[in-house]
Amino acid sequence: MSDYVIRSGSWALLETEAKMVRTEVFIKEQNIAAADEWDLEDQKSLHFIVYDQNQAIATARLLENHSIGRVAVLNQYRGKGIGRILMRHIMDVGQQQKRPYLKLSAQVHAIGFYQSLAFEVKGEEYLDCGIPHVDMFFMN
Repeated sequence: MSDYVIRSGSWALLETEAKMVRTEVFIKEQNIAAADEWDLEDQKSLHFIVYDQNQAIATARLLENHSIGRVAVLNQYRGKGIGRILMRHIMDVGQQQKRPYLKLSAQVHAIGFYQSLAFEVKGEEYLDCGIPHVDMFFMN
């Protein structure tokens, strides 16, 4: 099994890799419009990239409002625990930063994955870019 490396940093530092993964997953696979994918939050967020032998394979961002967003794993790397490794890393960062909670907007198909990490559904299902989502929270 490969040794995965996670780097975190600003958009200026990780933009190229984050854009590559997010373009593949959200824009190409899920048909989300580029105008909906890129926003000003990227400039203010802490970004995370998972690498397999220097190749970016997953990404996510942590916003100032404690929200984890844009969690994406390249298709050929899914089912290998990479999303779990990435999320646990972000949760550890949240704890180190003494954030009282973390939240995310989960695609409905991923609810079980986030519940396995102790996130809880809060509120009703809604559409975001035409995809069903729910809000989920994790209390630190």
